[in-house]
Amino acid sequence: MRASDTPTWPVVRHSLPLTIQWWFETTLLLIFRACYELLAREVAITSMLTHKPYPSDGPDDEWTFVVPYLALMKADAPQRQHDLRELFNGLRGLVRAGAPWRMLPHDLPPWEAVYQQTRRWLSAGCLEAIVHDRREMLRQVQGRKAQPSAVVFDGRTLQSTCKSGPRAGYDGYKCKKGSKVHRAVDTLGHLLALLVTPANEPERAQVAELARSVQQVTGPHVDVAFVDQGYTGDEAAAAARQHGIRLDGVKLPETKRGCVLLLRPWVVERRFGWIARFRRLARDYERLAETLAGLRFVVFAILVLVKAAPLL
Repeated sequence: MRASDTPTWPVVRHSLPLTIQWWFETTLLLIFRACYELLAREVAITSMLTHKPYPSDGPDDEWTFVVPYLALMKADAPQRQHDLRELFNGLRGLVRAGAPWRMLPHDLPPWEAVYQQTRRWLSAGCLEAIVHDRREMLRQVQGRKAQPSAVVFDGRTLQSTCKSGPRAGYDGYKCKKGSKVHRAVDTLGHLLALLVTPANEPERAQVAELARSVQQVTGPHVDVAFVDQGYTGDEAAAAARQHGIRLDGVKLPETKRGCVLLLRPWVVERRFGWIARFRRLARDYERLAETLAGLRFVVFAILVLVKAAPLL
């Protein structure tokens, strides 16, 4: 048989328009990519939930109380890609160990997710709500009224770092350059208000803002504020009176006669000692003043949860 006699079979070609072919290939690529991302997400979540817990992780009873405050969206929301408890554990570990954001452990959610969720919590006031609600509960358990009638004003200068930038000021009294954190607490040491300023700004200039914030939180119920000499003066007293608060100053010469325990200022100093265990707050490592203030509410929320969890 000659080659020309070999039967030839017709070739059927399914020629599709280029537009339809491109759409078909793109759809398959998107489907494969979505399946891969879903599988990777499930594997990541499974590994996070099965990793060995860190000492900074919160127990189950604390998480049961705190989750209604932190859940800003539904559990099945498409924006939620990471477990909410692991995000909060990452934040707890950061303030406790003092690690930078980019050095969070790999078995926790990515640092970008922890940072973004922290910013959302701080902007929504979630941590402040936890602190204020637990403060009212702990005061009532101790037989006191939910809102205090007396507060204590005090401040602390934090050493600046390269992250502080132009916010840092020089405190001539402490011989230290950095930022000053002004706190208002009740007589039990529970945080009411907090303000961050450069260290070179005078303390008495912050009385008005502290008094306004305290009355806004308590509703207003505060009548007297115990302060040291840095928060005294005619202008500071007048600014406090505008918000219905009388300043009661502690004179420094009286404190120099032997070993005298100043009961009111000591309440704030005791809180400073507790916060010193959280290494992230040892210095000013933040670029933004609101982040520096917000992380302190994170620490106070952790402290009050430890006391409030057995009562729930």
